[in-house]
Amino acid sequence: MTTSKWLHVCPKGIHDLLLYIKTKYNNPLINITENGIDEFNDHTLSLEEALADTSRIDYFYDHLYYLQSAIENGVNVKGYFAWSLTDSFEWNLGYISRFGTIFVDYHNLKRYPKLSAIWFRDFLQGKIDTYDN
Repeated sequence: MTTSKWLHVCPKGIHDLLLYIKTKYNNPLINITENGIDEFNDHTLSLEEALADTSRIDYFYDHLYYLQSAIENGVNVKGYFAWSLTDSFEWNLGYISRFGTIFVDYHNLKRYPKLSAIWFRDFLQGKIDTYDN
């Protein structure tokens, strides 16, 4: 479970779903347009604490591990987009949850990269392998 009651986390599910799509629909080209997790917007945290979103890093690590496994099993994935770039207004929860890899200070709109943004950058630059922990 996450802050959003409708959002459940099951990293292996992305692997199983992609293999199902490959088999059922003759291996179509797939772009994953949103994959991410929210967290409660805790106003008592310092900025430093709010930027330490290690649960989001774990989420991306686990999902990308299973995504890589699906690709190695022949699934035709050509794009993956993390959800979301910045914290923003969430239509169902307002500002109660934060989805982004970039922290937005809603009082002055300054933006700060969270640990997940730095991790994701390093992953994309090949400094981190999904098999490394």
